[in-house]
Amino acid sequence: METNASGQLTATTQDPGKLHSRGIKPNKIRNLYMNKKGITLIELLVVIVIVGILAAIAIPMYTNYMQRARRVDAKTALEQVRAAQEMWRAEKGSYATDGGGTAEAKLQTTMGAPTTRVGYYDWNFTVKLANSFTVQAVAFGTQATDGSLFINYLGQKWDSGGKYYPDKDSKWTR
Repeated sequence: METNASGQLTATTQDPGKLHSRGIKPNKIRNLYMNKKGITLIELLVVIVIVGILAAIAIPMYTNYMQRARRVDAKTALEQVRAAQEMWRAEKGSYATDGGGTAEAKLQTTMGAPTTRVGYYDWNFTVKLANSFTVQAVAFGTQATDGSLFINYLGQKWDSGGKYYPDKDSKWTR
């Protein structure tokens, strides 16, 4: 190697192939990477591990998201049943009870209450008196681990874990 007038290193004319300080010729370096075909087992394992980590994070998040999205069906149905009961009370002077047919059927045919199976939930009355009611939505199928949601004649909402709305841990909030 020699330096030119501006102080930069240049290859000597005696040994143009020796450009590296350790004596490796550029052609040998290029050939090391040019002859490599495919991927190594280590590279494949690294990719598999990365994909596995991403899947381990993404799948539970997606499952939780789907459970919360399906829960909206139950919330909506319970609010509709409560509204139907209030309309019944406004017309008849008391809440719908089982006399002369089930309260569920009465509300569905006259007040527009939803069918008793909505999405991944079945709703039913746990209390149906002339002056009060409580409605429960019970999860089934893939949603079964979600538990139940409740609403009563006062508009109080809670879940099977005993958490009342607007508690941040209540399933009515999430």
